[in-house]
Amino acid sequence: MITEKLGLKEKIGYGFGDMASSMFWKIFGMYLLFFYTDIFGLPAAAVGTMFLITRIWDTLFDPVVGVLSDRTRSKWGKFRPYLLWFALPFGLIGTLMFITPSFGTTGKLVYAYITYSLMMMVYSMINVPYASLLGVMSADVKERNILSSFRMVFAFIGSFVALILIEPLVELFTNSTGSAQTGWTLGVMVIAILCVLFFLGCFYLTKERIKPIDSKNDSLKDDIKDLFRNKPWWILLGAGIAALIFNSIRDGAAVYYFKYYVQDSGNFKLPFLSASLTYTTLYLVLGQAFNIVGIIFVTPLSNKFGKKSIYLGAMVVATALSIGFFFLPNENIAMIMLMQCLISMCAGSIFPLLWSMYADISDYSEWKTGRRATGLIFSSSSMSQKFGWTLGGALTGWLLGYYGFQANMVQTGEVQNGIRLMLSIFPAIGTVLSVLFISFYPLNERTMSKVSQELNEKRLKPLQS
Repeated sequence: MITEKLGLKEKIGYGFGDMASSMFWKIFGMYLLFFYTDIFGLPAAAVGTMFLITRIWDTLFDPVVGVLSDRTRSKWGKFRPYLLWFALPFGLIGTLMFITPSFGTTGKLVYAYITYSLMMMVYSMINVPYASLLGVMSADVKERNILSSFRMVFAFIGSFVALILIEPLVELFTNSTGSAQTGWTLGVMVIAILCVLFFLGCFYLTKERIKPIDSKNDSLKDDIKDLFRNKPWWILLGAGIAALIFNSIRDGAAVYYFKYYVQDSGNFKLPFLSASLTYTTLYLVLGQAFNIVGIIFVTPLSNKFGKKSIYLGAMVVATALSIGFFFLPNENIAMIMLMQCLISMCAGSIFPLLWSMYADISDYSEWKTGRRATGLIFSSSSMSQKFGWTLGGALTGWLLGYYGFQANMVQTGEVQNGIRLMLSIFPAIGTVLSVLFISFYPLNERTMSKVSQELNEKRLKPLQS
């Protein structure tokens, strides 16, 4: 039962969950800092500090959600109920973040702190159980790789859809209401409705199969001790944080790069269509498309050569390409887009590997200790994701402030140079750190095959007696 092959419908259903999460997450990563500075009217450095403070709390909140979900008992399982319970709050609070109240700077900042903090907590309440679901849908390592790839393909499709829709939606509602602030609110509301529907689809189409070997032996104190003694967990935590710093700095600075360095006034004409994309949108959309290309290739490659080897190779290539990005002149649009495609292909390939490795770590921990703490372990993956975005987002805001950025003004050469560094050298530091961490990761395919086989034998014993 626990090693059965999953049907296509269930794999697609699992993908719906990250499609929903990623639609909002990509808007937050690409546009939230820009929204706060250029639409909401807050100083960049203040927003960077807000990101740091709120996300540190939110990062610490993730393990709490992991512990809660591990101890949830319902007719739907441990993790699926959270998709049902928090789908609507996810969409509602996400929309509230993009409402601009008629307050002064201090009042707006307080409003931003409250709504952003609430959104990140709700994100934890739905995304930590969703991530943990991967660990209980199948015990087959290769099946998990496929599930993880489905998840990431749908995640990037969601990001792709969000990036295609958000600017046209904002422009449409801005033109119809005469207010850019209202345009953002209504545009995000449309995306929010889609997110709610996809979360509900994930709930109805998936199934939990794996039960703990000893469900009575679930002491929280012991689970935490096991986690802190788990060497592969520490290694993957560091690698994940570094990878997210790489991604979040590039994402957060991209809109500024085109607005203030490339000075995006051009459009890319879509062939066979009477439509065009701004260079900014084209850059972002190409990134999502080639993230998906990376995911498509990573499953067969990792099954043949191993997750660790493919992860290392992708990060090394991303480092070299990121450094090369710094030297691109602003008029060479073709090369900027090509480099974005190649870097995004590398970035897309590592995230399915990270999620699949966390599932392996959950099995490894149960194999060593006899206790299964799937939610707690997977909460660390969400924690690393958010902490990486915390550092990356805060650094982006602080660096803009450090270089002297002023919203909606012609930027000095120093500011433009700083923005270029945020698309190239600074992200490359993150990839180098990720390579250093993952080089020490000990769980190879041979080890996990042994772990999976022995765990399966233990689970089958009660059924045979």
